Amino acid sequence: IPWENKLLSIAGHTKDPSETIQIKAFDLQTGAWSILKTYGKAPVSVLSLNYLSFSRFLVSRGGQSVTLVGSTLVIFGGQDAKRTLLNDLHILDLETMTWDDFDAVGVPPSPRSDHAAAVHAERYLLIFGGGSHATCFNDLHVLDLQAMEWSRPTQQGEIPSPRAGHAGVTVGENWFIVGGGDNKSGASETVVLNMSTLVWSVVTSVEGRVPLASEGLSLVVGFISGEDILVSFGGYNGRYNNEVNVLKPSHKSTLQSKIMEAPVPDSVSAVQNATNPTRDLESDFEVGQEGKIREIVMDNTDSEHMKSKGEETSELIIATLKAEKEELESSLNKEKLQSLQLKEELTQAETRNTDLYKELQSIRGQLAAEQSRCFKLEVDVAELRQKLQTMETLQKELELLQRQKAASEQASLNAKQRQGSGGVWGWLAGSPPQNADDA
Repeated sequence: IPWENKLLSIAGHTKDPSETIQIKAFDLQTGAWSILKTYGKAPVSVLSLNYLSFSRFLVSRGGQSVTLVGSTLVIFGGQDAKRTLLNDLHILDLETMTWDDFDAVGVPPSPRSDHAAAVHAERYLLIFGGGSHATCFNDLHVLDLQAMEWSRPTQQGEIPSPRAGHAGVTVGENWFIVGGGDNKSGASETVVLNMSTLVWSVVTSVEGRVPLASEGLSLVVGFISGEDILVSFGGYNGRYNNEVNVLKPSHKSTLQSKIMEAPVPDSVSAVQNATNPTRDLESDFEVGQEGKIREIVMDNTDSEHMKSKGEETSELIIATLKAEKEELESSLNKEKLQSLQLKEELTQAETRNTDLYKELQSIRGQLAAEQSRCFKLEVDVAELRQKLQTMETLQKELELLQRQKAASEQASLNAKQRQGSGGVWGWLAGSPPQNADDA
């Protein structure tokens, strides 16, 4: 990010991540790098109404968007060193190098990285596309930096295909998007969004695997003979590229704000993205979002176009829009109160979840102890079974010895009986008696 006489480098992927984001500065005069010191406590992440997750620290990350708005940097999303996707929002005041505490209402974009961001009228932050671990998006989200409120307006025209890793630059009220991909192929169309009317159109298209249909390419605005040109460099689409491509935007691609010819839709509803099954916006916010788009159109309407319609028509339109704006502001105040109530309920739910988590940890500890005891019992049972088998073997040997002993005693008894029954026949045979009783 260019700032004063320096180039600022914010966050990014690293093999040795720190706990917090570092702001590094390259001095264009001395050609030296330095780390800028920031002040204030790291801001608390914005509470997402779709995700009960809180990030208490401004963790290091890559794939985030960093947008310069006046003298502040607006950092959104990315993924941390553990590849956890983020959708938190942080603001750094470059004049004081202080992190500002803030809170935003509405439904923020789902966690993502490698998206594109732009600022319109120094007030509206636009987030387009990006990806998660499983899919890529083509949704558009708007953050009103004054009201600190998220919205998801309805897109019109030739809506781009889902993509991540694309690059974008703004020329006036037009936001040009180049490159990117959907994990299968590169995005071949160069598209432009008129940020006043929120209408997309295709500028040009390329064919085949070319650097312009790559992820991670860079894109800047240059000037030749007083005319704007887009300059892209590098990218990855199966291989790394170092080509430089130049595009001169045609007048057909620079759409003008046409509040009369392209009126704002009567109903601004959340669009169910085919690549994003999560519904990011409920119907309760539709009225508020309609007012938001009408404000964008009002703040950026071409003055010459309005004059051409005549002052009488302009005053009538302005009066009508003011009346609608007051009505919508009243509705928005009600929605903000409801949002605060929802936040309180979510805080209570978080407290309950914390208690349940502690109880779960206790039960897990008890389960681990029981598992250890069961394992010990299984070992004891195995030892007892082995001893039982040994005892059965010894029992069989004992029975065998007992049978052998009984047989030996029986044989000895038989022998004595034969000796005792000799009588006269023994004497006649010449066998003398053994003792006096025998005689």
